[in-house]
Amino acid sequence: MTVAEQLEVGIKAQEQGDFQAAQKCYQQVLAQQETADVWLLLAEVQIEAGSFAKAHKSITAGLQGEPENIDLLYVLGDLYLEEENSGKAIAAYEQIIVLDPEETDALVSKAVAQMNSGDIAGAEQTCKQAIEIDPSSPFAQNALGDIYVYKGKGKAAAQCFQKAIKLDENDPQPRLSLAEIYYEAGDLELAIECCQQGLELDAGLALGYLTLGYIYLDQDQTQAAIDNFQQFLNLEKSAAAKNIRDEVAAVIEGLM
Repeated sequence: MTVAEQLEVGIKAQEQGDFQAAQKCYQQVLAQQETADVWLLLAEVQIEAGSFAKAHKSITAGLQGEPENIDLLYVLGDLYLEEENSGKAIAAYEQIIVLDPEETDALVSKAVAQMNSGDIAGAEQTCKQAIEIDPSSPFAQNALGDIYVYKGKGKAAAQCFQKAIKLDENDPQPRLSLAEIYYEAGDLELAIECCQQGLELDAGLALGYLTLGYIYLDQDQTQAAIDNFQQFLNLEKSAAAKNIRDEVAAVIEGLM
């Protein structure tokens, strides 16, 4: 089997969720031909499999060969975000920005990390910098909306999410973010509508079911609330969500 054929088999296995088979294929390719691109593929599948320590080793190996590989630096930053290490995530994204100051996704990702670290003012400034470079970035508008939500500026946040939807009608995230704003404002029908629109675009987004669960709970639709809360628990498996998972499980138990 040629290297190209092995890569094709690995990519197909990864797409089908067979992470073990995908890793084996990529490792076989690396034994014949080490490239940053294959280290990247291996790191990505290791992250999907939850093997973060192995992913770090793969990223490090890839960067040793190509220290300025932007794709590897993105994966490194995103991995640090997943591990809630905002400081190291920011450092990774800043390396990308040094290599390409107009890499707006790196600026927005840095803003997300800054927000996670509690530097809200810095996050807002970084996000606005990204929008100045690329006003058509839905990622930047969505992130700025999240910042405004944190600051209690619901109207400004809604405007950002609406801009994000206009820029990318296929992105479900701003619709789910709008749903939360409408829910907090007491407009439950609009909140349900936005949730349903978001989940039509991506039925695997746990947040949509969580919001719907609370909406139906407020409407005394107990079974609908339980169903949506249960679907949230089925989808949300990250360690960072343990507290909210425990809270939702307790709500379900109280409703049974």
